[in-house]
Amino acid sequence: MSENDAQKWYYDTKTGQVSQGKDSAWDSRMGPYDSREEAEAAIETAQQRTKEAEEYDAEDDD
Repeated sequence: MSENDAQKWYYDTKTGQVSQGKDSAWDSRMGPYDSREEAEAAIETAQQRTKEAEEYDAEDDD
């Protein structure tokens, strides 16, 4: 792990915990994020991006 990765924040989808550095397995880790706050909002950010992508796809279908 590089020094830069160790300073980034990650969200663990299995535990719902946020950590600095890659403490969880790749298949349950979201990130990297620049701040703890961004990592804590990972699920909401992903949901919003999914909603926007679905709306874009729906417009494309018209």
